[in-house]
Amino acid sequence: MKNNRSPIGVFDSGVGGLTVLRALMRRLPHERFVYVGDTARVPYGTKSPEAVKRFSLEIARFLKKRRVKAVVVACNTVSAVALPELRRFLPVPVMGVLEPGATAAARATRTGRVGVIGTSATVRSRAYEREIRRLNPALRVFSRPCPLFVPLVEEGWLTHPVTRRVAQLYLSPILAKRVDALVLGCTHYPLLKTVLKSVARNVSLIDSAEETAKSVKRVLERKDLLARSGRGSGVFFSSDDPDKFMALGHRFLGGKLRRVRRIHLDGV
Repeated sequence: MKNNRSPIGVFDSGVGGLTVLRALMRRLPHERFVYVGDTARVPYGTKSPEAVKRFSLEIARFLKKRRVKAVVVACNTVSAVALPELRRFLPVPVMGVLEPGATAAARATRTGRVGVIGTSATVRSRAYEREIRRLNPALRVFSRPCPLFVPLVEEGWLTHPVTRRVAQLYLSPILAKRVDALVLGCTHYPLLKTVLKSVARNVSLIDSAEETAKSVKRVLERKDLLARSGRGSGVFFSSDDPDKFMALGHRFLGGKLRRVRRIHLDGV
């Protein structure tokens, strides 16, 4: 039986989802979190929808055994292609990053022209486009995959001249469409805000991590699952080298990782 002190499960294909966890920890200081990064099979963005669904259900099975009270899918690719399956499988609220980001973008635009950048799988799914247009059919959505951003972030080249040049090349076709809101449709991308702001001037950057944290808090309050006292904490699992996860994780979470445990998932 779930109660307010049960943990919240958070998962991603790797360390990028820690940007979501960081926002969750700030907004929900009394919650306990279980984070799973499937680093052995990262990136999900280049995998088939069938593979992404299978991997996601394996992680969901693990989180179910941990008796979580809710699950946050801190991965745009999984949010785009596997959310219905996860909601059918899990008996607790399951929230993704896509819907909050789309809602914020629809609210932010003044010109009715929204840009979306993300992994190849997220862009190919057209999930952001469908959700934004569901909220407001009059909006126009322009999407572009930016696969090089993830390795640049993990290399630590957050403000490197190479990163700026790549951003210019990726964003120029979208900016030519005169968008005034740009959804950062991958959990790695918020770490590139400095570069993205310098390239996409006068464009509102939509950080799905912050929007997701707000949405999760509303859902927990509505379902009377919010922890209102006690000390918050995080337990971390990786399907590959825990030391490598910890080294990268410090950058994403802000130095709050003390220990990462190895998790064995089906097929890993």
